[in-house]
Amino acid sequence: MNSARPRRRTTQVTVGPVTLGSDNPIVVQAMTNTDTADAQATARQVENLALAGAEMVRITVNSHDAAAQVANIRELLDRRNVSVPLVGDFHFNGHRLLAAYPECAEALGKYRINPGNVGKGAKRDEQFCQMIEIACRYDKPVRIGVNWGSLDPDLLARMMDTNAALAQPQNAGAVMREALVESALESARRAIEVGLPANHIVLSAKVSQVQDLITVYRDLAGRCEFPLHLGLTEAGMGSKGIVASSTALAVLLQEGIGDTLRISLTPEPNGERTREVLVAQHILQAMGLRAFTPTVVACPGCGRTTSSFFQTLAQDIEGFILTRMSGWKARFPGAEHLHVAVMGCVVNGPGESRLADIGISLPGAGEHPSAPVYIDGERVATLKGNSIAAEFTHLLEVYVATRYGENPQDRSKLLELLRPSDLIKHD
Repeated sequence: MNSARPRRRTTQVTVGPVTLGSDNPIVVQAMTNTDTADAQATARQVENLALAGAEMVRITVNSHDAAAQVANIRELLDRRNVSVPLVGDFHFNGHRLLAAYPECAEALGKYRINPGNVGKGAKRDEQFCQMIEIACRYDKPVRIGVNWGSLDPDLLARMMDTNAALAQPQNAGAVMREALVESALESARRAIEVGLPANHIVLSAKVSQVQDLITVYRDLAGRCEFPLHLGLTEAGMGSKGIVASSTALAVLLQEGIGDTLRISLTPEPNGERTREVLVAQHILQAMGLRAFTPTVVACPGCGRTTSSFFQTLAQDIEGFILTRMSGWKARFPGAEHLHVAVMGCVVNGPGESRLADIGISLPGAGEHPSAPVYIDGERVATLKGNSIAAEFTHLLEVYVATRYGENPQDRSKLLELLRPSDLIKHD
């Protein structure tokens, strides 16, 4: 059961087929790292990210060559039936690129604008407004994305001066956090003044440290009703990046804060860009906020499980589910909520297996070499021999089809369907 607090009240923002905010599902985003001027490579990576589960993909639009290819990328994706919205990431020269390439402005589903680097001095407001006017012209939503590393220096200097004049000034970190929030809110107010509807605005205020992120987003959430995009600016590599993102976002999501998120992992050399999508999905699923694929619970192993068989079986089942999930999504809606247990000995194995939709308790060291299988809390079969993995995945396939098929079967029908396999030893 989802024990997270109710979602924070927000306006709804529509980005192509996706709606952010309010009670809509929290949206998983990702970003390409290809040169956008290479339309084929970028379209391939967008497609891979979408297939992995990204519901919105951001692409860098940093040059004339990149802007010129955005419409081609959109066309390539449409030909492949990839409807994921593209978000244009603009820095420094976005006002010029959007004006020079109207086909780019039209093809994008959303613009991302960082108010800290749209221009300097007197040009800052002018160039920000030019981008907002184009968003209005093409009826495009905008994410106003403030970053710690590119905060508006004029705003920060002004706030630092004001703070220094106080009888009890705050420390510099607190002023910077307030400057992040104020930059986002001030930019949103300016965008509305220019003509952008409030239901076309998403805000973010990213930093790289967990505690700073939590503090900033709590403050931002309490001062506006715009949907919020969550994520650390740079999470880092591997387990460090995953842990940092998970700890920060879990706190905010538990408090009902956040409408869309991206996990900004640094890929390992030649690593898969799709990993950031899978981590985002795992966070949302672990929090009980969304379900993307069946959950497989497996014990960590101990001195009772000297055999690595249960580890191999758990890996095989995870792989089996991964390969079958695309087909299951189409044929068996709801299969993503399936709960599978693969346990390694008699201590917690039978209990965990009974609590799962379908579970197997493997023999530990010195235990009788048999593996009881539990379905919906009851023991239905015992598997033995060298074909346990094949037999259990057969049971899993039948269970999914009977429970989530067009005409779900009752328990007696399910057991009847299981019995024809002469590989399975029934109790």
